[in-house]
Amino acid sequence: MSELERRIDQGTGREHADIVLKNGRFFDLVTGELVASDIAICGETIVGTCGDYTGKREIDIAGKIVVPGFIDTHLHIESSLVTPHEFDRCVLPYGVTTVICDPHEIANVLGTEGIEFFLASAEETIMDIRVQLSSCVPATHLETAGADLPIEKLLPYRNHPKVIGLAEFMNFPGVVYKDPVCMAKLEAFQGQHIDGHAPLLSGNDLNGYLSAGIRTDHECTSAAEAMEKIRKGMHILVREGSVSKDLHALMPILTERLSPFLALCTDDRNPLDIAEQGHLDYLIRTAIAHGVEPLAIYRAASISAARAFGLRDRGLVAPGWRADLVVIDSLENCKAKTVFAGGREVTDALFATRKLVAPVGLTSVKARTVKAADFGIPATEGETSVIGVLPGKIITEHRRFKLPVDGNQTTVDFERDILKVAVIERHGKNGNHANGFVQGFGLKRGAIASTVGHDSHNICVVGANDEDMAVAANRLSDINGGFVVVQDGKVTGEIALPVAGLMSLEPYESVRDTLHHLRQAAIALGATLEEPFLQLAFLPLPVIPHLKISDRGLVDVDKFMLIG
Repeated sequence: MSELERRIDQGTGREHADIVLKNGRFFDLVTGELVASDIAICGETIVGTCGDYTGKREIDIAGKIVVPGFIDTHLHIESSLVTPHEFDRCVLPYGVTTVICDPHEIANVLGTEGIEFFLASAEETIMDIRVQLSSCVPATHLETAGADLPIEKLLPYRNHPKVIGLAEFMNFPGVVYKDPVCMAKLEAFQGQHIDGHAPLLSGNDLNGYLSAGIRTDHECTSAAEAMEKIRKGMHILVREGSVSKDLHALMPILTERLSPFLALCTDDRNPLDIAEQGHLDYLIRTAIAHGVEPLAIYRAASISAARAFGLRDRGLVAPGWRADLVVIDSLENCKAKTVFAGGREVTDALFATRKLVAPVGLTSVKARTVKAADFGIPATEGETSVIGVLPGKIITEHRRFKLPVDGNQTTVDFERDILKVAVIERHGKNGNHANGFVQGFGLKRGAIASTVGHDSHNICVVGANDEDMAVAANRLSDINGGFVVVQDGKVTGEIALPVAGLMSLEPYESVRDTLHHLRQAAIALGATLEEPFLQLAFLPLPVIPHLKISDRGLVDVDKFMLIG
């Protein structure tokens, strides 16, 4: 008997279902009702609701509610600091049964080797990991990345069963002004999903960007920005990660009327935050606690997300739909008690059946050895440019200050929380080293450093003195990448991330516990940011306080500053 025939027989009740969830209710995302019903499962598929069923295995879920599995519509698994297999084990128990990832970070370090590692991993995980092919490698010509992915290198993966389409198209000026490299990628993926990334873009420039076939955006930081994009046909991915936190700002658009055009994403979220708060379940209960209708937020977490990315088999608790199910205690609390992924109950035993994929990029950190003198910044007349950190945002500000001078060197200013920052090329290509200043970290002593530095992932180090900055940067080479805290010339905390300098080889529990220690070590230096290492990771990005696209197809260079 074929699988199709089995589904029909079990759905009609002629045969016992493989699994039946009994005595509970499910949340109908069409009507908004809580429906008392058995839920019958055959293989990977729901085959019965709104009726009574008998099963080969029956599970009593009395007092519980069943909702569709959650879909994270945009994230970089690398930002969890663990491999896809550990991410699977970390996040799936929270009810996230599908993720749509962009391996942008590992691709910028390793190129196609990184993409192939993710695709191979996605074929072995319990969670359904779908991959968007990274569109911006390198992300900018102003910094040195480890790889280059022109369209010719992406095409071999276009029809891979785990590939949805083209990942976030960050070079929106290149789209608007028809950069040939951008055009080649967009032309090749017409008819497939193209993910957007267009912070603050509006008016006719937004119209031109959308005319390229781009349909989604996760960069909205205000309700007004989101509404313009929704009116123009975009599907808005409401983001709440470890650094970028837009949920509260976007709650006004989280309504039942707009929910068909909304989805949820985390973008970048680390295991410590997942352990302390949760994943998409955290977004759901936070939204409901602030007055968002449960129907709106649960639609955004599942059916609306599935439709936005062409995943037509999931997102509802209904016959014929994929059995991605989350058994929760209540709609408001959204605590997963049991999770089914493709009809399989998520357990430690199930995770143990997976085939592991060999890690890659274990020697990707090829930075030159630095010394304290390399961090000197010659004194100049007038004001000095300073990167201004905005807590809870990846966007930063271009500030200017008259800074103290010691001899012929410009120095830090603790009273105004201005420290040194440096970016050191680590891919072994040119040995570039750039120094600058940053405001907002709070350090009074020591240094912190990381090989996670978006988007090119060179070494980024912030410090109160040159000696500790040199020790921190050099230690990253010793451990093949990671995060380091240094005080008085000694390493007081570190985590090794040898997989492309981005991910650990350890279980997520170990990474979580080490991150807690790192946070405490950073606090001992005076750090005031909630997530100093993830904030550090975004410092190499451009500063764009007033967005303007020039007639040359570039962001106006007078409006941003880039270190490195």
